[in-house]
Amino acid sequence: MSERIQRRDFIRHSLATGAALTLTHNVYARPLGANDRVRLGFIGLGRQGRGLLRTFIRNKDVEVAALCDVYAPQLKQAMNEAKLEAPVFSDFRRLLDDKSIDAVVIATPDHWHALNAVMACQAGKDVYVEKPISVTVDEGRKMVQAARKYNRIVQVGTMQRSGRHYQTAAEIIRSGQLGKITFVRTWNFGNAAPEGIGSPPDSMIPDGLDWDMWLGPAPKVPFNANRFGVHPDRWSSFRWFWDYAGGMMTDWGVHHLDIVQMLMQADAPRFVTALGGKYALRDNRETPDTLMVTYEYPGFVCTYENRECNARGVNGQGYGISFHGTEGTLYLSREGFEITPEARRTGDKTEPRTKARSERSSNSMLDDHARNFLDCIRSRQAPVCDIEIGHRSTTTALLGNIALRSGHRISWNSRSEQIENDKAASQFLTREYRKPWKLTV
Repeated sequence: MSERIQRRDFIRHSLATGAALTLTHNVYARPLGANDRVRLGFIGLGRQGRGLLRTFIRNKDVEVAALCDVYAPQLKQAMNEAKLEAPVFSDFRRLLDDKSIDAVVIATPDHWHALNAVMACQAGKDVYVEKPISVTVDEGRKMVQAARKYNRIVQVGTMQRSGRHYQTAAEIIRSGQLGKITFVRTWNFGNAAPEGIGSPPDSMIPDGLDWDMWLGPAPKVPFNANRFGVHPDRWSSFRWFWDYAGGMMTDWGVHHLDIVQMLMQADAPRFVTALGGKYALRDNRETPDTLMVTYEYPGFVCTYENRECNARGVNGQGYGISFHGTEGTLYLSREGFEITPEARRTGDKTEPRTKARSERSSNSMLDDHARNFLDCIRSRQAPVCDIEIGHRSTTTALLGNIALRSGHRISWNSRSEQIENDKAASQFLTREYRKPWKLTV
């Protein structure tokens, strides 16, 4: 067994059993005293990045040390909204050069996450990185390797893990109250038909934008408003292009699948199939508007459904997760959960093992997720969503897209992180970076 696999197995055991995984400072880290403020740098200040900035500065022990974005108007908007003054950069490498910065918060477009995070670890910074952590599986594994090699705390922004009602739902499922769960359904439904995000032509680069830097490791293409996606009507529309992201599968699907794997105590699916396409929307996106992915795990099946041309959801719910057990069904979303007992079978005289129950969300998941990261910077213990966990959840979502794009049934070996006996599908596990960018650990 390789050293890498042994290390991964130790991490999985530690996180599954709740044992503390302690990471030590390396020589580049600034020692933090009990009363020191955590100096944070923010890389990427679009809508999500500005939201994270507002979240972190609510903590009294945080000092904003620097801001970075390739689009000057976003930097200005972030400073105005947060009412702060701090050094600003258009090149994240200049921010990483500041040895007084303890950690960075990364909310760049998805295709930048791996480079940002690995280089931050190499610079001795702890990292909070948005989901999905990468656009390929290989990138995600390198992010884990960097976190371990440089002894960094890396928290992934799947903040639902910090939701108290999600944690209660996990206790209910693991207690066996729902009986044996053999089917889990996840979904996101909306209606953007027929025009979607539209089809703007390529155009001039806006003032204040370093388009070449925005593209970074992705192929060089002319500027297009939908690829950039900061217009109010096209927020995050870069997510619908394969060069930068993975559509709704990796935008929302990774949240759902992360919770499924958390509650079902599953590391990875064994087989993956997918069907779908762009059937209804008349825009220039590349990702599907209709998608059905089926994951087979040991002992249960999970599906992910995405529909962007009809918002009629499951039982009237536009998104969520439902766990179907022999004794009851649990519907779970960010608003709370609801348990519906299974109807008694004919001739069954036993008492139901579960009762109807509901619980509403009772905490700010994002606030608590950010607080957990800050606490772990001091304690050097693994955060709620350590990079290894975030990598596994992102990988599961990426496999759904690989199954769709290859048209193949995926046989996934989670130990070697390889698709078995399928060269055509395996090509999607990696990507080529545009020069001069390289991802090395």
